[in-house]
Amino acid sequence: MPTLDFASINESEVPRDATGASVWLAVQTWPRYEKRVAAELEKKQIEVFLPLVKSERQWSDRRQTVEVPLFPTYLFILAPETFDSRISVLRTNGVINFVGARNVGTPVPQSEIESVRILLARGIAFQDHSFLNIGQRVRIRGSSLDGVEGILVSKNDDLSLVVSIQIIQRSLSVRVAGYRIEAA
Repeated sequence: MPTLDFASINESEVPRDATGASVWLAVQTWPRYEKRVAAELEKKQIEVFLPLVKSERQWSDRRQTVEVPLFPTYLFILAPETFDSRISVLRTNGVINFVGARNVGTPVPQSEIESVRILLARGIAFQDHSFLNIGQRVRIRGSSLDGVEGILVSKNDDLSLVVSIQIIQRSLSVRVAGYRIEAA
């Protein structure tokens, strides 16, 4: 079990938005402790968002639908502005740390939290996808371009793959909409 170094957290490092209001932060938990941590934090009057999805599980004698965390080992909290409240979160059984720089947490945009809430509330079908950053090296999977590698770029909100030959400093751009891509 990791140890928490409360002395290394400086009150001036606690993130706040420009208005001084609370911000959403991701909290990392021990595996399979997400629901317990959420319940404990709610007892401490902290607003928690733990996105859950239904999953069918098979045991030797039965099948059952259970709710499991959409993002295993993570949940989101609307962080109070006080340093003492942050320490209270870190002292909750099952909490490992805040996610972000120096373990004090990097704010999660409200729009990202709302997007996940809307997808779950409306029952929109989705599947997990590996996280890809613009500028990241990726590889196309399937189709006639299977195995082509390049850098993922966005131009006018159109995802494209730039295939480069570095030694001669020349590149080609291919639109990747409709192609399955993965990190290279």
